Amino acid sequence: MGPLDAVWHLGNLLLPPLALGALAAAMAKLLWRRELAAVAWQRLAGPAALASAAVVLVGLVAFGRDGRMATYAGMVCACAFTLWWRGFGPGRR
Repeated sequence: MGPLDAVWHLGNLLLPPLALGALAAAMAKLLWRRELAAVAWQRLAGPAALASAAVVLVGLVAFGRDGRMATYAGMVCACAFTLWWRGFGPGRR
């Protein structure tokens, strides 16, 4: 595998968690407009994407490959919990 292939593999591994974090934060800001008005989009999207990426990496180590449905379910749960924590829970400041 060449360096360009490695970059593509890494990008394809991390694109779903980054996209999920960004889209979920945008949808949360849209749905709960008044409640999340004081919370910046970046403050929601960054931690949600990082939590999702961590779950993808744990799933890769645990299952030996990526793309398992259990990993994607864990990614969605981690993203939702992080959005709640940063938007409504104790992590909100």
